[in-house]
Amino acid sequence: MSWGPAIRAEGTIKRITDLVASAIAIGVMLPLLPVMAFLILMDSPGPVFYLAERVGRRGQLFTMYKLRTMFHNVPGPGLSYFGDPRVTRLGRILRRTKMDELPQLVNVVKGDMSLVGPRPEAPRFFAGLPPDQRKILDMAPGITGLAQLKFRDESDAPPTASVDGMESEYCRDILPLKLSIDMEYMRRRSLLLDGGILAQTLRAVLFSRGAE
Repeated sequence: MSWGPAIRAEGTIKRITDLVASAIAIGVMLPLLPVMAFLILMDSPGPVFYLAERVGRRGQLFTMYKLRTMFHNVPGPGLSYFGDPRVTRLGRILRRTKMDELPQLVNVVKGDMSLVGPRPEAPRFFAGLPPDQRKILDMAPGITGLAQLKFRDESDAPPTASVDGMESEYCRDILPLKLSIDMEYMRRRSLLLDGGILAQTLRAVLFSRGAE
């Protein structure tokens, strides 16, 4: 029996689900955007949105949209950490509630991302990826996923390396763990699993501990 047609049909349903759910969510959240934009501008000077280059399906680069949660143009590593002074007061709340990720719904509509999928990463973190792990690029990255749930509070833990060495430590110790989780998702992927991940994500957001 060939699984090709079944896989393609599931992919089509997943894409339709992404489009419908994202369009509904954007419609619901759109009235809140001016309010959040005003609060961000009042909290610190700079743009409302943060634009980040990420690696997408088949290794194609795309621009990922987020609400800005850091002070504008402040140097530092490409990773946030516990007590990161670059994060604004409002940014801590947006990050804790994951509201900073709402603009990624536009990425889903555009086809850059999916609601559920592997974690989107910056190009430099994928530069030395071995061929077996590059299979992760067969799928579009997701707003949420098993790795995102597992490492949801990653930036709440104090860094074990110096700030300058954080990216090296991330590539050596953390990224392989995330990739192994995402590879497991690829092996098990199904619409039922996606529904469970979305339910877990919603529960995690609704019962967030609140900003510290």
